[in-house]
Amino acid sequence: MGALASAGPPKLPKLSDEQFTELEKELALGPGVHGWEDQRWTLARISALIAWRFSLDCSSAGVWRLLHRHGWSWQSPARRALERDEQAVGLWKKDVWPQAE
Repeated sequence: MGALASAGPPKLPKLSDEQFTELEKELALGPGVHGWEDQRWTLARISALIAWRFSLDCSSAGVWRLLHRHGWSWQSPARRALERDEQAVGLWKKDVWPQAE
C-alpha cells in the first residue's frame, strides 16, 4: 500500500526561498555586473548565474518554472530600438534565417 503513496511533486524547486532571495538581488544588479555586454536577462544567463552562485545545474525550463513560481514573467520591449536598421534586418531574414531553420 505504501508504494501507492504520493512522493510529492515531481519537480521540487532546486533553490530554497532564501537562495531565491539572493538570486533576485543578483538579478537586480543587472547582466553587466556579471559579465554580459547588454542588459537582457535570458533563461540561459540566469541558469549560468545559478550554476556560478549556487553550484546547481538548472535547465532553461527549470529556470522558467522557478521564476514563474515566484511571480516573474517574461518581458518584451515596448518599442523597437531607435538604432534598428530595417534594411539589415530584412537582408538577415532573407539570407540567414532560412539557413537556420
